[in-house]
Amino acid sequence: MSLSSNAVSPRGTESSEHGGALAEVLEGLAQPRKHLPCKLFYDERGSQLFESICELDEYYLTRTELAIMRASAGEMARCMGPHALLIELGSGSSVKVRLLLDQLVSPSGYVPIDISTRHLLASARALAKDYPDLPVLPVSADYMQPIELPELPRLHRRRVAYFPGSTIGNLRLEQAVAFMRGIAKLVGRGGAMLIGADLKKDRRVLERAYNDAAGVTAEFNLNLLHVLNLRFQGDFVPSRFEHLAVYDEVRGRIEMRLISKEEQRVHVSGQPFDLAKDEWIVTEYSHKYSLAELAALAEAGGMQVRKIWTDPLQRFSVQYLEVL
Repeated sequence: MSLSSNAVSPRGTESSEHGGALAEVLEGLAQPRKHLPCKLFYDERGSQLFESICELDEYYLTRTELAIMRASAGEMARCMGPHALLIELGSGSSVKVRLLLDQLVSPSGYVPIDISTRHLLASARALAKDYPDLPVLPVSADYMQPIELPELPRLHRRRVAYFPGSTIGNLRLEQAVAFMRGIAKLVGRGGAMLIGADLKKDRRVLERAYNDAAGVTAEFNLNLLHVLNLRFQGDFVPSRFEHLAVYDEVRGRIEMRLISKEEQRVHVSGQPFDLAKDEWIVTEYSHKYSLAELAALAEAGGMQVRKIWTDPLQRFSVQYLEVL
């Protein structure tokens, strides 16, 4: 299906990703402390629910990041320079990237990468329509795996990876370092990364953000069980679980949990897993950083912080990193 004259159909690797995701699920459920890969949140329904979460009063992250982007997108674009190839990791609905595209001088192309193919296609189609002179080249893939860029129709001076939304916080430290090294390799010498990261703050603010009064985050978390049932022949009954997010101050992270309300046995792809009453499955980590910790992470990943933008309360940061 063609998006428009300035875009191509998404390249993807869904069949191989299916097998890899299943292996992650089975391995995670077999651990003494069970966990599931958070990338499975983002089927079509999960993507819609996350967009609803971003509009909640308690969920400060998105509106704070957007405010930073609106105030400073011009300065960010000047850091990138003209003829940049912009690669967005986990593009979703591509709302924030529009603020950058409106400021960039003669960008050579935009490569949105997302695991939710249908959502990716819809967003790419909308962008291709609104930016008719911009090559839009969507890639359906898990950006945690090595990424092969599509054939690029224009030369570019610099590759810039855009990783908004504090998704870096979903990774454990060793994963985050490996991910940053992979991105440094992807953008290459002279390349850069624009990354959003949530900052450490009062636990009450954090726990409210992930346990909203309307229960949207709970629905988002429980939707993961529907994904397991649909994609991997699971037999989870979501009503037998409840959502809870807690902040671990020692590790500096929110843990999203699905807590079993009763003793039960569940199956995934024919394999049984036993859950005790009140046992939980960790579905997501969301690490919070200090600015010093982010600088150390960038350096370990082969990059250096060149510019930092924050909100007045220093709840969130957007940082421009360059490859060392």
